[in-house]
Amino acid sequence: MENINNKRLFNASCIALVVTAMTFAIRAGILSQLGKDFNLSDRELGFVNQMAFLGFPLATIFGGLLYNVFGPKRLMWLAFTCHILGLLLTIYAGGFWGLLISTFFIGFANGTVEAACNPMIANMFATNQTTMLNRFHVWFPGGIVIGSLVSKFMTDMDMGWQAQIAIMIAPTLLYAYLFFGQVFPKSENIETSTSVNLKNLLTPLYLFMIICMTLTATAELGTQQWVERILGKAGASPMLVLALVTGLMAIGRYFAGPVVHRLNPTGVLWASSIIATLGILMMSMATGGMVYLAAILFAIGVCYFWPTMIGFTAEYIPKTGALGMSLMGGAGMFATSIWQPIIGGWLDKERASALASGLTADEADLIAGQATLDNLAVFPAILIIAFGILFFNRKKLEQRRVAHVGH
Repeated sequence: MENINNKRLFNASCIALVVTAMTFAIRAGILSQLGKDFNLSDRELGFVNQMAFLGFPLATIFGGLLYNVFGPKRLMWLAFTCHILGLLLTIYAGGFWGLLISTFFIGFANGTVEAACNPMIANMFATNQTTMLNRFHVWFPGGIVIGSLVSKFMTDMDMGWQAQIAIMIAPTLLYAYLFFGQVFPKSENIETSTSVNLKNLLTPLYLFMIICMTLTATAELGTQQWVERILGKAGASPMLVLALVTGLMAIGRYFAGPVVHRLNPTGVLWASSIIATLGILMMSMATGGMVYLAAILFAIGVCYFWPTMIGFTAEYIPKTGALGMSLMGGAGMFATSIWQPIIGGWLDKERASALASGLTADEADLIAGQATLDNLAVFPAILIIAFGILFFNRKKLEQRRVAHVGH
């Protein structure tokens, strides 16, 4: 029997997630350059962003349905191909439509990474799923830190957006090298019957969590993707804010084990929704140095959302298998894709209204960003109620989990 190098597979998965995160951060950092070079409005930039968030859920649906047949190995080589194709097409994009197509390929690659790696990690670390998924997802905020600092440095050095896209080819080649020639694990610790997976997708708990996932993802990613446009005139560096937020998220996820053990996943989600709401509301009122303080609160709030939702699915709704985990992530990205042009529209509308009232351009940008943050705060505010219900039913959920494990 061939040896499976769990550590190398886990590390390769983490680097693939770094690439996913860097595409997110660098895209956020170059939005203004893209808007200027191609004469695009914020709403049009929203459609470009939308392609990344739309490609992701389509990939997770595809990958989730075919994981039991293809396995993680084939899915990861598909992710690599789409990453390289998307990055090169972006570099040579000639306008709005070129950006749409190339960004879609990048989004599809990102979704395929999660469709392959989440169930593979849950399978490799069956007795410690939520903790290891949190450690894997350290590298989404970790990659955003890397990407945001790289973007700020290259922008400050007057390096074009094409160079910022090109730099992501290096880690893409690295994760391909680490995966190359490795033996991948068989799906021994997750449900591999697609018919059973599909049946359990229709349970009330899974449908409830899918709806919640659309709100957690939009609260986290909708805010972060527009940080440069929302906070550009707030008296703080948007890319440093993004690096601060995601750096704290990476630290929090790395040490997630004791937090999850003490609070239970339901307690983590409920506390996160409260803190995230307060953080976004504080950012909507803050200027100057206070923006960084508000960003710290926001980071604590959204830190555990994504991996804990995936981990909750693996632990409490295990019969959904790889498909359930993939669709959970896909639902979050699909919802975020829908909201991208809407968020851009909020900025355009509020800016136009502020300019019409006689404010300067900088004042109008500040007002538009603050109003948009007020709108974004609604998403985690709804989750305070939803996750509160989940928390007060945690004993029933734990009984359900134990029954699944015993079965």
